[in-house]
Amino acid sequence: MAKNTSQSNSQELTKTQTREVEIPNTLPMRLQALDLARQTVIAPDEKRFVVATFDDTRLGRGYVTAVYPQQSGYLTLVRLVIGEFSSATPDEAMQRHTALAQAIQQGKLNEFLKSLR
Repeated sequence: MAKNTSQSNSQELTKTQTREVEIPNTLPMRLQALDLARQTVIAPDEKRFVVATFDDTRLGRGYVTAVYPQQSGYLTLVRLVIGEFSSATPDEAMQRHTALAQAIQQGKLNEFLKSLR
């Protein structure tokens, strides 16, 4: 019985945190448990990146937006984080998520990363 309660709590947590973010010309991805948003973004040179924003407040990092390289059309190389940024609020994190995805689409990922350091 407790197992079902835990599962439904996990589902509720995911539903309440997920944010609708529409960025043209991105590919949807399946969300992970603490994700607010996750998308595949294609750069002008056809390289693919995953932009993910998730709730990491339990570890004291706030809401984290990260970008990872993607290879073979499905494999996300999570251990090869290109950039990772913390935000205090979900709204701020979603703004950063959108800005990061747009920078990738414009071929300006490196400039975006430098501007936030």
